[in-house]
Amino acid sequence: MVNRKELDPDESPAARFGQRLRTLRDERGWTQDELGARMGCTGTHISAVETGRRPPTQRFAASADRVFGTGDKLERQGQAARHTPWLEGFPEFVDHEAQAMEIRLFELGIVPGLLQTPEYAEAITMGAVRRGAITEHQAEERLKSVTRRQASLERVPTPLVYAVIDESCIRRVVGGPRVMTAQLDRLIEFAERPSTVLQVAPYGLGERRAFDLPVTLLTLPDRSHLAYAESAHQGRLERDMRFVQPMLTAYHHLQIEADSQAASVATIQQLRKGSL
Repeated sequence: MVNRKELDPDESPAARFGQRLRTLRDERGWTQDELGARMGCTGTHISAVETGRRPPTQRFAASADRVFGTGDKLERQGQAARHTPWLEGFPEFVDHEAQAMEIRLFELGIVPGLLQTPEYAEAITMGAVRRGAITEHQAEERLKSVTRRQASLERVPTPLVYAVIDESCIRRVVGGPRVMTAQLDRLIEFAERPSTVLQVAPYGLGERRAFDLPVTLLTLPDRSHLAYAESAHQGRLERDMRFVQPMLTAYHHLQIEADSQAASVATIQQLRKGSL
């Protein structure tokens, strides 16, 4: 089958569920559209669950059990797949991010994952473990995801990455002084790359700051655009240009209002030296 994605069941519970669903479907010789028709959903939905981009809901898993005659096995397996460290829409977003020609991101509070050092990423993740927000196994999944996402930036052709980070990202000390110093060095190094732009949105922007939540905008190889935004408990992947276009416009306004890359790097260097 053309463009059939290989599945790694050891990647996550959602991947194991997806592989099981695909195996059962293949055994019956059904296409994704045919299975979707039997379950009351689309073939696209089936594809998203099989590849781990969308976790199976309880209703979806129960419907699959009914169609395949598997009792409640898929429903019980689906419970584990839904207990994931990712917000809805994030796995699918990461797939698109790995193919994007241009990545525009805004973050506040913490340095964005694509720019984090391993030590900074571990400090953030283990903080979530200590709060009971995620398990240690889920923390491992998060750290592996950060590594994979950063590695994808080394592909050819290299994507253009525009990063605007709120001033809080560089002033909030994570992991202690040593970890934070190395993280600031990483930001300076990131800004020196030929395919990146780094800007700091200073506190002084006040109400002129275009976003109050983290946002990432992707330009795909076919020049289409996607937007991914998230809060503490919800993620949303948006394709409809009626909603994506205003976010692109707002991002351009944010770039104009934020400090230039030269001024941003100077601020980071001063902060690193302890002179701010």
